[in-house]
Amino acid sequence: MQTIVLGSGNPLPDPERAGPSTLVRTELGDLLFDCGRGVLMRAAAAGSSAGALRGLFLTHLHSDHTTDLNDIITSRWVTSFQPHPLPVFGPLGSIALLQATEAMLEVDVGYRLAHHADLQWRPSADVTECERGLVVEEGSVRVTAAPTDHAPVRPTVGYRIDEGETSVVIAGDTVPCPGLDELCAGADMLVHTVVRRDLIEPIGLARLLDVLDYHSSVEDAARTAARNDIDTLLLTHLVPAPQPGTEDEWVALAQEHFSGRVVVAKDLLSLEVTRSA
Repeated sequence: MQTIVLGSGNPLPDPERAGPSTLVRTELGDLLFDCGRGVLMRAAAAGSSAGALRGLFLTHLHSDHTTDLNDIITSRWVTSFQPHPLPVFGPLGSIALLQATEAMLEVDVGYRLAHHADLQWRPSADVTECERGLVVEEGSVRVTAAPTDHAPVRPTVGYRIDEGETSVVIAGDTVPCPGLDELCAGADMLVHTVVRRDLIEPIGLARLLDVLDYHSSVEDAARTAARNDIDTLLLTHLVPAPQPGTEDEWVALAQEHFSGRVVVAKDLLSLEVTRSA
């Protein structure tokens, strides 16, 4: 199993960091977790595509995590030669989001149906709303969901992907919570959104300060990893985006609370998920 960071950024556009998105490459195929700005450009660089996805998993419905949903739907549709519904899993509200996205695309769908004689079906998605428990099981691959805490955004979920004896957890945006611990227990890798309180607080802007109350700090993520015997902590969705050459600061903050491997995400970083010793 392989974890590929497609987008390590945050809501502010960054030329080096696409929006939040993580690809987990499994025996089943490519599983995509969230679909922020620029996801398909990064997927192409990683050797994947909308048509190759075996599932899209949404942690929550904040716009920075769903910005390119429309691009995935359209690209999958126009590059397929038979109906190829997109399997989507996400929290309550995901069905409404897909319906709204399809409605937004209606004019474009009409144009393409009128122009391409061999395109005789509409784009579609098979949406499963989930909160807790097994959401996918095929061959050696299992995907499990559990509720997280990103209040006032509700509901939100994290995911654990198990392939044989290896496992990776996608936390999404959350503060430490029982649901995340449930997913993390004994996992090999934790992919976790993090913020730097020490950099945000001095700025003093209320809207930035608000970010602190519903995201985990680097230290929070490190304590979650330590508490659950994680091997590798991958810090992503970095707020604020690290200045070049400062990545070691983020690692050092985590290492104060966690003795395992700490990695600061960058776009197209690829890590093998290895079994805990």
